Amino acid sequence: MRKPILLSLIAIAFACKEKPKEQLEEVEEEVVEVVTEPETTVLFDGSSFDGWHFYNGGEVTEPWKLEDGAMVLYPPEERPDGANYNLVTDKKYTDFVLTMEWNIAEGGNSGFFWGVVEDEKYGEPYLTGPEIQVLDDERHPDAKNGTDRLAGSLYDMVSPSKKVVKPAGEWNSVELMINHKTNEGHVILNGTKIVEFPVQGPEWDALVANSKFADWEGFAAFTTGKIGLQDHGNKVSFRNIKIKEL
Repeated sequence: MRKPILLSLIAIAFACKEKPKEQLEEVEEEVVEVVTEPETTVLFDGSSFDGWHFYNGGEVTEPWKLEDGAMVLYPPEERPDGANYNLVTDKKYTDFVLTMEWNIAEGGNSGFFWGVVEDEKYGEPYLTGPEIQVLDDERHPDAKNGTDRLAGSLYDMVSPSKKVVKPAGEWNSVELMINHKTNEGHVILNGTKIVEFPVQGPEWDALVANSKFADWEGFAAFTTGKIGLQDHGNKVSFRNIKIKEL
């Protein structure tokens, strides 16, 4: 009877040696890669101008005001020569998804920029930063100068594919994506993607070359820059401004 007992002990020992291996294999199969989603940062929460300042200037004061959770520009009828009230972020950005809401007054014109560089040799944000147009398409004369001047356009470069802008005095929601890693940019206005464009390379260079910015030394020359809000001499409001860096 010793032989069967010995064989049983050997079988049990063998099984015990194999069990850890099976458990290890199961553990290895459960290991998954965790991908962290980029965090969204609030650039304007409706309560203060923290994180913003005048372009080439100091802290934000009049003619900008805080009203009902929005920053509102009331441009003066008369202003000193050379004065502008453009705003820019304190921080610089490269690849991002920017979202906000804007509301333009009747007959108004404004816009927002990316890739803005502050320097005394540049008097305005539009000299370096490409612009997404904010416009009253029905009343402002710039709307008659080409479809690449309409609300939501990449100004003077890419026209919106559809007309989805709301009338002056109503809030429009917009998303701007700039991604140099994938060479993609887009504008989504009121839930509809209306503009797509490259952000670098030969195709981008061709867009610039065919625009009024072709001979502007600093225009679109900086991959990293600030977000800007334009003073174009008309009342305009912005709210719920957020950014997600990619």
